[in-house]
Amino acid sequence: MCANFRRASRAITQLYEKAIRPYGLRATQLTILQVLSRAGDLPQGKLGEILAMDSTSLTRTLAIMRRNGWVAYRRGEDKRERWVCFAPGGKVQLRRVEPAWEKAQSQLRRQLGDRDWNNFLEFTRQVTSIATTQGGSR
Repeated sequence: MCANFRRASRAITQLYEKAIRPYGLRATQLTILQVLSRAGDLPQGKLGEILAMDSTSLTRTLAIMRRNGWVAYRRGEDKRERWVCFAPGGKVQLRRVEPAWEKAQSQLRRQLGDRDWNNFLEFTRQVTSIATTQGGSR
């Protein structure tokens, strides 16, 4: 199952990245902007949990995004805690790229059909939940 999920993930990522490449964004960066636009500022650890992303990869991606002016940092009440903030440049970038992302998503959804699309979303949510809670033991 792992190989199939990884293959599907790579193929889906390539589909979206082809659509958003002209905007200078990677799929991971777009996902971070989407999460921040919906959730608001988040502690970096919480953002990593939401994305099921390891700390090293997230830190590296956020550093690039910060240099581009898409995210900013602020310290939490606990000075060791770093919050990731949706910077004005990130808001502009997200608005620019959303039509291309939506077009790619609509095409994929149309090809799968609503029933399979919704089933796939629910299935991936379940698998992610199982895999990220208690090391996959239920």
